[in-house]
Amino acid sequence: MERQVKYLLPESEMPRHWYNVIADLPSPPPPPLHPGTGQPVGPDDLAPLFPGALIAQEVTGERHVAIPDEVLDVYRLWRPTPLLRARRLERDLGTPARIYYKYEGGSPAGSHKPNTAVPQAYYNAAEGVTKLTTETGAGQWGSALAFASAVFGLQLEVWMVRASYDQKPYRKLLMETYGATVHPSPSPVTNAGRAVLAAHPDSTGSLGIAISEAVEMAAADPDTRYSLGSVLNHVLMHQTIIGEEALKQLADAGDTPDVIVGCTGGGSNFGGLAFPFLREKLAGRINPVIRAVEPAACPSFTRGVYAYDFGDTAGMTPLLKMHTLGHEFIPDPIHAGGLRYHGMSPLLSHIYELGLIEAVAKPQSECFAAGLRFARTEGIVPAPEPTHAVAACIEEALRCKETGEEKVILTALCGHGLLDLTAYGDYMSGQMRDLQLSDKAIEEALAGLPAGV
Repeated sequence: MERQVKYLLPESEMPRHWYNVIADLPSPPPPPLHPGTGQPVGPDDLAPLFPGALIAQEVTGERHVAIPDEVLDVYRLWRPTPLLRARRLERDLGTPARIYYKYEGGSPAGSHKPNTAVPQAYYNAAEGVTKLTTETGAGQWGSALAFASAVFGLQLEVWMVRASYDQKPYRKLLMETYGATVHPSPSPVTNAGRAVLAAHPDSTGSLGIAISEAVEMAAADPDTRYSLGSVLNHVLMHQTIIGEEALKQLADAGDTPDVIVGCTGGGSNFGGLAFPFLREKLAGRINPVIRAVEPAACPSFTRGVYAYDFGDTAGMTPLLKMHTLGHEFIPDPIHAGGLRYHGMSPLLSHIYELGLIEAVAKPQSECFAAGLRFARTEGIVPAPEPTHAVAACIEEALRCKETGEEKVILTALCGHGLLDLTAYGDYMSGQMRDLQLSDKAIEEALAGLPAGV
């Protein structure tokens, strides 16, 4: 049997800085706006929700930000993570392409999310915060922040999107194992949740609703702050440790990427892998195609509009210039709960508008078929979210089979699916359906975009 090929970095070569792609872009992204004044938000506007250190990282123009020693100490529990060559998948596909995947599923929470959960918990604890609130879709982010909160002695209250709360009970139990309190969202605990339940008692929820609930609770308590697992600049910056490691590992493998593929919901996994390679592309050292893959049920890049919109359903956040389906949009309850967000990272949206990346959308049945193929060749069961990237990698590899091109394809397998086996069961039993998202549904949601911005 052919031995699996891993490319490992010694701990001494683990990156000591996060990378801020804004420093190298042709133009900066548009600023968040205060919904009342229409003016760019300042640090004082964000202080009720975030600690000062994270606010500073959100707006910094510095190219590199040092990773604190206390964060590095926790990172060493699972980092550096391996880069693997998917030789068995290549052979199964009969492709001349070389497929590499950066595997982030070996973290304590089973995904890439601790890369930002750990520093967020650290900075909050360092400034005297005693409690955090957050939302979670599939539960990967909630699990990661629960782990990080336990490490730094913080309380945590989580609002988990109802569809995933019902689909993924073990993610809820994992959060509770780490000490978090978990509510299904919409919940009767908050004004935002009660309003949704009054209008839609059977609501399956959305990340936008869950954000509203978590923000509401944080804003009401001076000792509590809110923590977000994707979308914002500082979150994507923390994730760039993935791409920085992958750059070194791919060089050790003697390869340069022709195509970089990542799943996108809010954008943290995709940005974390792609941004260091985008830096090299902007400097003229490499020239890969960088492709975002989103669910067809929530296609903010491919069917949304680029506009200022709220980051949450209740309209409590600043206005963000992003690709959006409208903050009132409620996606179908697909199994890739981490990708069910109405908007996209403002930074990624800006980069997309600059023409530096491209995007495609995939139905969940194609993605789970790809996930099964990957599991049966490479041995790792992917979480539902990265099956989108796996599907796009397989599509690209089969194109190479047709053309004979020996492309190098790189992706991030951002989490394992061991707590998502019910989803695989639905696919294998024929119960999974690809629901068609109508233009009318998108038009109705976009009608609620804020006026005058």
